[in-house]
Amino acid sequence: MLGIFGILLSLVLLMTLAYRGINVLVLAPLMALLAVLLGRDAPLLATYTQVYMTSLGGYLVNYFPLFLLGSIFGKLMADSGSAQSISQFIVQRVGQQRVILAIVLACAILTYGGVSLFVVAFAVFPIAAEIFRRSETPKRLMPAAIALGSFTFTMTALPGTPAIQNAIPMPFFGTTPFAAPVLGILGGMVMLCGGMYWLNHRARLAMNAGEGYGDHDDQYGTQEFVQAIPSIWIAIIPILIVIAGNFAFSKYFIPRWDTTYLSESQYGPTDLKAVLGIWSIICGLLIAIAALIVLHWNRWRNLMDSVNHGTKDSLLPIFNTASEVGYGTVIASLAAFVVVRDFIINLSPGNPLISEAFAVTTLAGITGSASGGLSIALSTLGATYLELAEEAGVSPDLLHRVASMAAGAFDTLPHNGAVITLLAITRLTHRTSYFDIFIVAVVFPAIATIAVITLGSLLGSF
Repeated sequence: MLGIFGILLSLVLLMTLAYRGINVLVLAPLMALLAVLLGRDAPLLATYTQVYMTSLGGYLVNYFPLFLLGSIFGKLMADSGSAQSISQFIVQRVGQQRVILAIVLACAILTYGGVSLFVVAFAVFPIAAEIFRRSETPKRLMPAAIALGSFTFTMTALPGTPAIQNAIPMPFFGTTPFAAPVLGILGGMVMLCGGMYWLNHRARLAMNAGEGYGDHDDQYGTQEFVQAIPSIWIAIIPILIVIAGNFAFSKYFIPRWDTTYLSESQYGPTDLKAVLGIWSIICGLLIAIAALIVLHWNRWRNLMDSVNHGTKDSLLPIFNTASEVGYGTVIASLAAFVVVRDFIINLSPGNPLISEAFAVTTLAGITGSASGGLSIALSTLGATYLELAEEAGVSPDLLHRVASMAAGAFDTLPHNGAVITLLAITRLTHRTSYFDIFIVAVVFPAIATIAVITLGSLLGSF
């Protein structure tokens, strides 16, 4: 009983103290060791160096290339003016009478193309502020519009997205970024349509009540763009390369390579199924980055500076996530966790999808991180879910898509880092804007996940 209390106490403190601004790099190991201390079933120092740090390091080994290349790609998209060009093009075509849809689509295209949601927020905010003000759409709805386009269907549901939340399940289930594509698209449509209905409804109510944009002294972030932005046709090419390259390498090129060497001890040993998804995203991003550099060769103010900043920007996100993964591995190593694990697994005998979704979304909510919660859940229970899925005749592709989508539901609670950053960029508060973020980035993703579980359980993966 004391061990379970220690786990729960450490989880509550992790969530509460992270919300109050304590860095997770310090907080995660301390809370993990607190649970160990209260459980009294493991040595503290050995747990820290041999369990926590080993798990943290393993996560870095597996996913650092994706964080690094994704961050560099996003920085180059921003500094070349491509992100701004795409945003402006969409706004002009959709029209100011549909300002919310314009901002959602601009964010969606950028994030689906591999641009970091933090870069997207900085790039889109100046445009959003201008058209929201002109159309007298309440500014308090702007964070939810950006969140809908950046934090939801393009992050977890749409097949092929290079988001880390779509990459994490691949080595556990031997899948690719295009797992369960039709179900992913259907789930994404639930999020998009539901979120748009809600935001348009809220905007109409506000305007009918005479509420306009509001009195705001907007400052358009810190991102500097070149004065002459590229044409939309040049700006969109790198994004198309990421998507098409990811698909081509995962479906056609890499499977034809001779990879028998992966069975040798110096490479793991491993097999192609375990690395195919990550390799395909790496190849797609590398080609897209090279294309970005060449296409905008005469546009760079300081190419090396952009690459260096992109590199630095990748470090804190991956170390924060890896720290949370280390925390989860320590918790999973405790004797008391066996009780928690058995409870979760037995939630739905015969259907591991329900149990998996519950575990992932709960841990994502506790840590305030979709990638953190997903990594913790799969590192501790991934092999179990794969075994249960094989017994129940559930496709690994369906396991992958449900895990990704579940991670994007309760992760977006008030202490989520992306929420805090988004509100800081827009200079708004939780009190004014979080409720609408919650509806579009928590409620509808949860509904979409339930819908995919239901369809997948009835019809299988497709």
